[in-house]
Amino acid sequence: MANDSVLTAEQGSTGGISLGLLATGRLSDHFQIRFNPTLFLGGSRYFSYTLGSTQPNEAKEQKQTLPTTIVSMPVHFKFNSDRIDNFRTYLLFGVKFDTDLSSNSALRNVPDIIKLRKNDFGLEGGLGFNFFLPFVTISPEIKFSYGLTNLLIPDPNLKYASVFQQLQSRMIVFSIHFED
Repeated sequence: MANDSVLTAEQGSTGGISLGLLATGRLSDHFQIRFNPTLFLGGSRYFSYTLGSTQPNEAKEQKQTLPTTIVSMPVHFKFNSDRIDNFRTYLLFGVKFDTDLSSNSALRNVPDIIKLRKNDFGLEGGLGFNFFLPFVTISPEIKFSYGLTNLLIPDPNLKYASVFQQLQSRMIVFSIHFED
């Protein structure tokens, strides 16, 4: 079989930067609905492999890097605590739809590289704080994102792809929102 030569395979990712907009609709004193379209830049997914048997001029350790540029469209429900002076905490949960703009790039059309689906659907949850200053509200938050879609496009002919049964996205996102 093509995958007999792969001893170990590990998935990883690198950090990046994101830019986004925030639209909030008030449902009640404590509940809001929020739409936060975001563009994630500069990150990449990578796969590290250790090969048991190699071809001539092939390294025993292999690494494949897939650049990513993701547009995320999350919709969250936000629960705000009571405001204490100039401070408030909040919880958020919701769904997201992601699309990878670099999924058809020339680098991804290399013959032996893993093929991933362009679109993903997932769940998000997080925690944040509002700091009310005289001219701006600063809101740091941390979100945990869990993709529900199997991103792997199975291809038994690809030596590196056949070692995985499924791949799902997971992200931890720290962001700071500035509101006036």
